[in-house]
Amino acid sequence: MKKKYLFILSIFLISLLYLVIHFNFFKEKINKSLNLENSKKTENLDDNSYSSNIMKDISYSSIDLKGNKYTISAERAEADYQNGNILYLTNVKAIINLVNLEKIQITSDYGRYNSTNYDTIFSENVIISYLYNYITSGYLDFSLQRNSMIITKNVIYTNLENVLKADVVEMDIKTKDTKIYMLENQKKINIKNKNLYGNN
Repeated sequence: MKKKYLFILSIFLISLLYLVIHFNFFKEKINKSLNLENSKKTENLDDNSYSSNIMKDISYSSIDLKGNKYTISAERAEADYQNGNILYLTNVKAIINLVNLEKIQITSDYGRYNSTNYDTIFSENVIISYLYNYITSGYLDFSLQRNSMIITKNVIYTNLENVLKADVVEMDIKTKDTKIYMLENQKKINIKNKNLYGNN
């Protein structure tokens, strides 16, 4: 009787051990399979969401009926999902070549470009240069349609004679007519004459 009991017990223990080993092995195999599948899904999601949406080293040029040319380039561009005509740019360079007028060069860290009407928002470390004029700011709203640049956020405007600090500079890019002002009436535009104060 004891032998029979021991035999049944040993069979039971061996079966239990086999089931535990088999279950663990099977479970590990399932986990590996699921992880691999999830990894592939994630890679596919990443590929779908980024490869079609992000472009590198892009450049766009446009010429209007009057012959004015606008060229913009960036190290990276990301299309807006809701509006494919809007591109978000990084490390931006732009050149505005107006007929019979000097060219205007613009650089900035970031930009928002509308490929339909060429309107562009430049932001962070904006630098605008033309002839002997040099403007730095944090934000520039440029429109070829309205022929204007609206420059704001810590504007410093330097020319051959003066260094000027203001809140806003509005410029007609064709006539170069410029409005410079502060947003608050009690504040005054800060102007330093280079001849009197040197280059500071």
